Amino acid sequence: MKRMIVHCGPDSTQMALLEDGRLVEYAAESSQRRGLVGSFFKGKVVNVVPGMQAAFVDIGQKKNAFLYIDDLLHPHLERQPRQKPAITSLLKAGQELIVQVVKDALGNKGARVTTHYSLPGRWLVYMPTAGYVAVSKKIGHEDERSRLRAIGEELRTEDEGLILRTVAENAEPASIAEDLGLLRDRWNHIQDTAKKIGAPSLLHHDLGMVQRLMRDIYSPETDELIMDCPEQLEQTNEFLGTMLPGKFPKLTVYEGEDGLFEHYGIRQQLEKDFQRKIWLPGGGYIVWDNTEAMTVIDVNTGRFTGGQTLEETVFQTNMEAAREIARLVRLRDAGGIIIVDFIDMDREEHQSEVLDMLESSLDGDRTQHHVLGWTKLGLLEMTRKRVREESVLLLTD
Repeated sequence: MKRMIVHCGPDSTQMALLEDGRLVEYAAESSQRRGLVGSFFKGKVVNVVPGMQAAFVDIGQKKNAFLYIDDLLHPHLERQPRQKPAITSLLKAGQELIVQVVKDALGNKGARVTTHYSLPGRWLVYMPTAGYVAVSKKIGHEDERSRLRAIGEELRTEDEGLILRTVAENAEPASIAEDLGLLRDRWNHIQDTAKKIGAPSLLHHDLGMVQRLMRDIYSPETDELIMDCPEQLEQTNEFLGTMLPGKFPKLTVYEGEDGLFEHYGIRQQLEKDFQRKIWLPGGGYIVWDNTEAMTVIDVNTGRFTGGQTLEETVFQTNMEAAREIARLVRLRDAGGIIIVDFIDMDREEHQSEVLDMLESSLDGDRTQHHVLGWTKLGLLEMTRKRVREESVLLLTD
């Protein structure tokens, strides 16, 4: 069971996600500034850089967006040319085109944009020009994968692409078809708007934080949403009514005297989990450092002395750390290169078990990630897709 806690403050909205009572996700969205990932713009090419095979596009933000040649070529790999053409043959300065933001501006870099358009719905992701059907890898039953693939092939036109999402498992064909119809209408509206206005202009803003959460992971049969802002809850209820007609979600307005985050112990947990030094339940601890290029995590035994031998003590500490690191990577929304310096282990089977523990504990992470394994120096290396700034703790009354 998932419990989603949403606190609305005067300057921001904050969300905490609990799975089986454990805090696994946190996000904050400023009322003055929303992220742009997923949003569509009509942009104007400012500069084409042959040496980078890239272009800079004015989308009306403080910094020009970055468009790489791979995001210009056909999204279906089989339809791309064997040798990439020069980007100057595809784009010219002053040219106008529709682009979609795939990565927010980070630091001194502008947003990254693409022409591989995608519109996520409840049951599927609609890609108007991709030309293929795919099914979420998290759907493990081959019969169900084949059923969903067949539904997608029947519904799509020749140029369209569809990805059937994890939540589409056992979904009715009519529900999938309705979702596709809504997404087609949205894409047509984006195209029609682009024909009527000049560049740079915003064509479509992706959903806000709470609605994205509802769209992506909410299950009305098992999950609960608790909010302390009646107006936001009413809007969310209306949104769910259009997305899940006939369902009766568990939506609750919190009216307690103490704060919402305090009532569920979230504030205290967040303050602990966003420290540089985080204690493990068994007495060990990890140290979390961010550099410009990567996240570095160091594991220490601390006060833990539970094993009968040094090797056993180290192994138990590393296993506990692997579970906690997987949760914290998701909670803090870490991205890019992540290096974990586990305590040195002598036995290869212990290294394998720690690696397996980290990978299995990351199964619930919706963000694309890859655990690459152990380096020659005995460090654990992984990557996680970075589309927004790493979560910053923002607790307000």
